[in-house]
Amino acid sequence: MNKKRWIGFTVAIILLTNVMTFYVSYKFSLALPNGKVNITRADYNEFKKLDKLFIVKNNLYEYYDGKIDESVLIEGAVKGMTDSLKDPYTVYMNQKEWKDFNEQTTGEYVGLGLQVGVRDNKITVIAPFEDSPAQKAGILPEDIIEKVNGTDVTGQDLEKAVNIMKKGKEGEKVTLTIERTGKEPFNVDVKRAKIVMITVKGEMLEPGIGYIRLTMFDENTAKNFNAKLKELQGKGMKKLVLDLRGNPGGLLDQCVEVVSNFVPKDKLIVSTIDKNKKEERLDSNGGLAIGMPLVVLVDEGSASASEIVSGAIRDYKVGTLVGKKTFGKGVVQTMLYQKKYGFGDGTALKVTIARYYTPKGENIQGTGINPDVVVEYPTALKEKGYSRSEDPQFKKALDIIKGLQP
Repeated sequence: MNKKRWIGFTVAIILLTNVMTFYVSYKFSLALPNGKVNITRADYNEFKKLDKLFIVKNNLYEYYDGKIDESVLIEGAVKGMTDSLKDPYTVYMNQKEWKDFNEQTTGEYVGLGLQVGVRDNKITVIAPFEDSPAQKAGILPEDIIEKVNGTDVTGQDLEKAVNIMKKGKEGEKVTLTIERTGKEPFNVDVKRAKIVMITVKGEMLEPGIGYIRLTMFDENTAKNFNAKLKELQGKGMKKLVLDLRGNPGGLLDQCVEVVSNFVPKDKLIVSTIDKNKKEERLDSNGGLAIGMPLVVLVDEGSASASEIVSGAIRDYKVGTLVGKKTFGKGVVQTMLYQKKYGFGDGTALKVTIARYYTPKGENIQGTGINPDVVVEYPTALKEKGYSRSEDPQFKKALDIIKGLQP
């Protein structure tokens, strides 16, 4: 072999060795029932992290003396991952849970008609919906749910408790064990019913003064709010009392559109900042009631999207907040359900992705928003059933709006 051929052969061997080393280092062959699949080292390392799942699964099939439903087994493992985060707002939803969740945001579903959240690791009633079975049974904001149908629940069991309350037919009874300030725990029986959400109601209180109540921010709230605003303006409204009490929140785009009616165009309404410090800013679209005298009623049942509205109104001083401190939910969730996220099978992941901040940069998670004028609403009065003529917060709001000049 001459020198040139020897050098060329040596170089070829070195190149082939390097290629083989790279392939062996970064590619692995996994044996599967229908053949082998090559994967990268990075993917292989990810699979190795899940070794324990496969080990436990295989041993269950080998030794467990009982029936195993593999789909339930896998779902339990997936739910275990989200449960381990100790975030009651980050949950995996199976097909039924995702379907039920969608029904709530479209305004009609079967259930008890109450919104719950977590405070101090306790499932706390944010608010019962207006004319719902829960409201008719006497459930109040800030009630703590200790048990559902005899099953103990804590803040970590939020989705479990919600599913028990919803899982069943119309007319079936659900027993809630309630803790209420100043009372011993007691049981309340509530029958599931079809909940039809009418999220916008309004009327003229007297010449020049309008009243609009928002019970939730679903996909139709902004459109219906704008229509009601125009209707009342057509009847001579020059001032407005906006009632957000017991409004547990809802869709972000809807609350931004609603509050845009009072905040000048292009002013910041709310910003969100995620784990990577990426900021998203949502500005006012402008609207129908810029400069209109405004009083906003809030209480401990005003949460999330309601607090975005309240925060913008407070920060820009375009209205007066009256009532009690709001709930304090300042985190943002998104729903991952499309194929591009690995779903598309009717299941979904609701995951906390960011915190939101008022125009002045305040995050109210766990703290809430203090009203400009604090007015208590005694529990004993609430337990009597609602009467506007006895509502101290409403009466104060009316007094204030009467004194404002259009």
